[in-house]
Amino acid sequence: MSQKIAPSILAADFARLGAEVEAVRAGCDQLHVDVMDGHFVPNLSLGPAVVESLRRVTDLHLDVHLMIDNPAEFITPFANAGADNITVHVELGDPRPMFEEMRRLKVGVGLVLNPETPLDAVIPYLDEIDVLLFMSVNPGFGGQAFIPEVLEKVARARAIVDERGLDLELEIDGGITAENAFIAAQAGADILVAGSAVFRAPDSLAAAHAIRAAAWPT
Repeated sequence: MSQKIAPSILAADFARLGAEVEAVRAGCDQLHVDVMDGHFVPNLSLGPAVVESLRRVTDLHLDVHLMIDNPAEFITPFANAGADNITVHVELGDPRPMFEEMRRLKVGVGLVLNPETPLDAVIPYLDEIDVLLFMSVNPGFGGQAFIPEVLEKVARARAIVDERGLDLELEIDGGITAENAFIAAQAGADILVAGSAVFRAPDSLAAAHAIRAAAWPT
């Protein structure tokens, strides 16, 4: 099983984004990039230009999560900007055409489900993706409280992935802190996304290390 910490730049200070990323670099494995359009979720965030800027200043894996109504139109722009993997929502319908485009562009394929979406919605695609992302808050805003009921779906997915021997990472995003990191990891999450708990902490690097230590104690 992978054990990865992915700070979400949504919670970072965009006026000093490069410095914020560098400060946490030694404590994380990848960066999570939330893209919101004000339609699929009630907030706006960033576009390919920010990913392109990040790519120039870091070699960290860039995990781009598209919370937008028309993700198919942005697969190529984000891939060209430097995304390492792109995650799209199952709630928008059949994602397979987008999977094909991601494979063509040589970026990792991700699928995400919201807290209220049943696991059955993503089961048909498990052998076609690289990452399955569980939202543990209702998407749109950072700083929300963790929804523990999502962990049941994570555990079910973990059992299916292990039983089938799939090369698939399970990721969880929303309200992750050092206080709940262990139960998320125990449920089967490989990748923990944390925004406010890292970038809004007094010491972002120490916060990232604390989440890792809590999730996977030695």
